Amino acid sequence: MYNNNIYSPLEQFNIISIIPINIGNLYISLTNSSLFMAVPTGLLVLLILMVMRQGGFLVPSRWQSVVEMFYEFVVNLVEEQIGSAGRKFFTLVFTSFTFVLALNLIGLIPYSFASTSHLIVTFGLSLSLFIGITIVGFQKHGIHFFSFFLPAGAPLALAPLLVMIELVSYGFRAISLGVRLFANITAGHCLLLILSGFAWTMLWSGGVLAVASIFPFVVVLAITVLEFAVAFLQAYVFAILVCIYLNDVINLH
Repeated sequence: MYNNNIYSPLEQFNIISIIPINIGNLYISLTNSSLFMAVPTGLLVLLILMVMRQGGFLVPSRWQSVVEMFYEFVVNLVEEQIGSAGRKFFTLVFTSFTFVLALNLIGLIPYSFASTSHLIVTFGLSLSLFIGITIVGFQKHGIHFFSFFLPAGAPLALAPLLVMIELVSYGFRAISLGVRLFANITAGHCLLLILSGFAWTMLWSGGVLAVASIFPFVVVLAITVLEFAVAFLQAYVFAILVCIYLNDVINLH
C-alpha cells in the first residue's frame, strides 16, 4: 500500500507547546524551544556552582578541569582580540560562548530540539549583543564614536558615501551574527535527517538495498561527528566575532 505521508526535514524544527499559558491575548506557553534553552542554561549554572564551591580544589576534579579549560580558552580569546581593556567583558563573552555551545550540543541529542536552528533565537541573541556593544561604544567615546563610520584620511568629498556604506556594514553585523549560526545549525540537522531517512528506507527494503544501507549509515555517523565539531566551531565563531565587535567600539578600529 502506498504511503501518502511525506515528512519534511523541516518538521523537526516545529515549535510545540508543552504547557499552554494564555493571559488574555498574551501567549507565554512553555514550548520545546524554550525548554531546551532553559535546560542547558540550568545545567551550566549548576555545573559551575558545583565546581566552584569553596573556591574549587587544588587538584581539580574532572568537571572542574572542563570548566577551567573553557575559562582559560575564553580568557585567551579576549586577551588576544581585545587586550587588557576587554577583561571587564570576559563574563559577556564567556556566557555567550557557553550558552551557544550548550544549545548546539543539546540539539544533537536524539529527540531533543535545536533552539539555535530558529532565526528568532539567534537573531534575538545577536541583536541584543549588537545593541549592548553599541552602547559600550557611546559610553567610552561619547559623540566621538561616530568617527568609527568615517575611515581616517578619507576625502571629504566621499564622506557621505563612505559613512552610508559603513553604517550599513555596521548594521548588518546584528543580522550576520545570528544568520550565520542559524544557517549552519539548520543545514546540518536537515542533512542528518535526510541521510538517516534514506539509510533507514534502504535497510527496510531488504535484499541488496539492505546490505548497501551500511554505506549511508557510515556517512551519517561521519556527519554526526562533524556536527559535533561544527557545534564547537560555531560557538567559537560567535564568541570571536563578539570580541572583534567589542574591540572595534573600544579602540575604534
